[in-house]
Amino acid sequence: METNRVLTLARQALLTFTVSLILFGPISGLVLEEFSFRNELTRPLLLAAVVAAGRIALSLVGMTATGRKIAGKAASNGSGVTVMTGEEKSPILILALLFAAGLALPFFADKYFLGIAILALIYCLLGLGLNIVVGLAGLLDLGFVAFYAVGAYLLALGYQYLGLGFWSALIIAPFLAGLFGMVLAFPVLKMHGDYLAIVTLGFGEIIRLVLNNWLDFTGGPNGAPVPAPTLFGLEFTRTAKQAGIPIHDYLGIPYSADYKFWFIYLVLFLVVCLVIYAVERLRVMPLGRMWEALREDEIACRSLGVNHVFTKLTAFMLGASTGGLAGVFFAVQQGFVNPTSFTFFESALILAIVVLGGLGSTVGVIAAALVLTILPELLRDFAEYRVLIFGVMMVVMMIWKPRGLVRIKRPAFFPSTVEETRGPLHTTKVEAAR
Repeated sequence: METNRVLTLARQALLTFTVSLILFGPISGLVLEEFSFRNELTRPLLLAAVVAAGRIALSLVGMTATGRKIAGKAASNGSGVTVMTGEEKSPILILALLFAAGLALPFFADKYFLGIAILALIYCLLGLGLNIVVGLAGLLDLGFVAFYAVGAYLLALGYQYLGLGFWSALIIAPFLAGLFGMVLAFPVLKMHGDYLAIVTLGFGEIIRLVLNNWLDFTGGPNGAPVPAPTLFGLEFTRTAKQAGIPIHDYLGIPYSADYKFWFIYLVLFLVVCLVIYAVERLRVMPLGRMWEALREDEIACRSLGVNHVFTKLTAFMLGASTGGLAGVFFAVQQGFVNPTSFTFFESALILAIVVLGGLGSTVGVIAAALVLTILPELLRDFAEYRVLIFGVMMVVMMIWKPRGLVRIKRPAFFPSTVEETRGPLHTTKVEAAR
């Protein structure tokens, strides 16, 4: 018995080492130098040995009673949904503390950390928007970055040609992006799965190529400048540039470049809170229930009389509107936009946020957005291996938590008022149905 275990471990280790060496060899073993390359085979050998040792360690732990218990617990936590009983304690106090901490963050963080926080909140918005389309409605969208670009270029080109400012773009962007979402939704109403993914991917690339090649209108690869935000005519620059008054002159305080980032962060934080509230309310409304029914089984959903055209259109349009909002904040933070910021990699990253956080889970999407935004900054010292670490994390997550970081919580509806008013016979039937 022990001999068989040793042989099994040896085969696993050899197979793992070989596959790892094949994967790591071209990536870290060949270093480009101008038009030639040099061999650095020591690194892939070490990496493959570490992976093989880890595989042996996991197998040894899995053979113990504790390891089997942990594996069973992890497997049970990775499937299904949590149905709320209605007796859970309200997290109002925790939410109030988080809200207060979020509002106070810019007064304690430096400019670098505040920039990361703004980017994290932007990806929270993008994740919430795509979560409506993919997580709630079950429509695989690989071109979500197109709506992100629509919002960003609305501010840049709107200021250049129409004189639109930050607040005007913030109001118009959801409607314009929602219109683009409707344009995308109509051709794909009868498509599912891979076909839907390919069409949405093509839509995202079409938008990027139009922005890149329409030189006279968008500026092409050179991009377009974005105006600085204002508040009631008060500007956050050292000197007035939009016929306004600098805010430090108006308030009689010293100038600081941080004022602009404080303002962007606070407005973005409030918008993210409003979007979270709206999404959570939509989930328990009939529209949200139709999205989830469409995700689970479209045929059964249509057989029950649900208008699948309306349901898909609302999912695409509301998700696109949220993406347009995120684009406005991205543009105003950067002060400049160009097509290289809206590639397929961005769509893949947003989809990874939704999948790793948990399809349909608002809390999970927010947690994943924070992790996938802050983690690359913490790994700057390992710049050569950041993408590798990111990929390993995704593989581990899909094995350990295939349903995402946070399980979906589904509210339960109990017809208590009906039971009280329709008599004991009806009550008995309801209890039996439960």
